[in-house]
Amino acid sequence: MSHQDRILPGILLMLGFCIIAPLIDVASKLAAQAVPVGTVTLGRYVAQLLLMVPIVALLGQPWGMSRRALALTFARAAVSVLSTYSFVAAVQHMPIADALAIAFVEPFVILFIGRFVMNEEVGPRRIAASVVGFIGALFVIQPSFAVFGVVALYPLGTAVGFALYILLTRALSRHMHPVPMNLHTAWAAIVILIPILALGGQFDIGQVRFEAPEGIFWLWCFCVGLASTVSHMSMSYALKYAPSSTLAPLHYFEMLTATLFGYLVFGDFPNALTWVGIGIITASGLYIIHRERLAAKARAARG
Repeated sequence: MSHQDRILPGILLMLGFCIIAPLIDVASKLAAQAVPVGTVTLGRYVAQLLLMVPIVALLGQPWGMSRRALALTFARAAVSVLSTYSFVAAVQHMPIADALAIAFVEPFVILFIGRFVMNEEVGPRRIAASVVGFIGALFVIQPSFAVFGVVALYPLGTAVGFALYILLTRALSRHMHPVPMNLHTAWAAIVILIPILALGGQFDIGQVRFEAPEGIFWLWCFCVGLASTVSHMSMSYALKYAPSSTLAPLHYFEMLTATLFGYLVFGDFPNALTWVGIGIITASGLYIIHRERLAAKARAARG
């Protein structure tokens, strides 16, 4: 792989993530109707592990890793568990779109860390696109802390956890191929979760426990893992090709698919103000793609 970032493939892969990722939320909301949040979270990683083992074997990817990669893998797994648990806990009570809107402070966290910690270039156009996209997200959802109370704080955990997850993914991509990366993250997350859920069950801590699903809820728990595996593989490759600060504004396209799936599955039909927000989100994302194409052409012209 070239040492230079391949911007446009990264953009396309990130858009693929934005199309598939809302299916995680749909399956999580369906599963959490009868299964503890901790169980849904664990189910995600068990399914991911089962899916990734044959893929790694078929592709002939290495199973081992360096000590540095192992440390990054456990850090990635930990913030992934935080992000997943927080969002499942949120959508158990809130509409998916409302929770997602609050979680969309995440790109600002990415831009901040990318600029001041990872020393990535963050130009004014990218910052402006993120601000415009966030304003559009507020139009789409119109979240209200007054309505949801303390539950509305859960998506903030998702925002911080997912921002760190993206940045750790990019760091780990320098040491490991995206395919074994997602395999190792799955088993590391299971190692982290099992003692937590055991303690939760021992002390009867509400949703932090394991309870075997029944009937159709087995399928919903598996679908959480399936959608997570496919979408996060796409994101892992995207972050291998492009800087996180470039991809952050494109994450707003997830609002479009989340709105669509919310309507198809739960009957949430967008109002006029929501459509205005969707237009703003789309415009900001397309503007970023346009700017990156111009930058790619400029780099090619310079040779």
